[in-house]
Amino acid sequence: MPQSSGRRNLPSASRASIDPGLPDDLVEKCIIGSLIGRKRELDNFVRQRYIHVSRITGGATANAMGQLCQAYVREYLQNALPAWDFSKHKIPGISQNADRTDMSFDLVAESPAGKFCAIEVSFQVTTNSVIERKAGQAAERRRLLHEAGHGIVYVIDGAGNFQRRSALSTISQHSDCTVTFKDEELGALARYLKSLEQAE
Repeated sequence: MPQSSGRRNLPSASRASIDPGLPDDLVEKCIIGSLIGRKRELDNFVRQRYIHVSRITGGATANAMGQLCQAYVREYLQNALPAWDFSKHKIPGISQNADRTDMSFDLVAESPAGKFCAIEVSFQVTTNSVIERKAGQAAERRRLLHEAGHGIVYVIDGAGNFQRRSALSTISQHSDCTVTFKDEELGALARYLKSLEQAE
């Protein structure tokens, strides 16, 4: 069966694993496996594809990545503090609109003694408005939580966030503890949470 021009340039291993009925543009998007071990070509492929990602796809990817980051932080803290509950996203009595709707957080830590701490999580590879939104909410959230005897902490990482210096500065001013995703820093966060319970 004659090969189309789009498939002719593929390595023989790739041609052998491709359904001959696939359109050329789909075949071209599926060649990453043939580039394993070829660092320069793989790097070029990834850079080109990154440019082609649409804003919609980028937003969906960022959302999925945010969920993964939250899951990672939750799992780390749950392992470090097995008696704590990290399953909630709201704290009873903390409302954004005069007690009509409880305020939502990325994660909530609840100690065995009933002490709460909100955890906001953000990891951005590229600049994104999420960090600006979190900065805009930081002062009011901390005020409400402190008035009720609770805390708020932030886990922030990624070049996109670090490029927003003003937002990071605002968040740090209104955070009880700010860390990155490094395990040693998440360990420091776990120790901070434990200190909240010990202070009761």
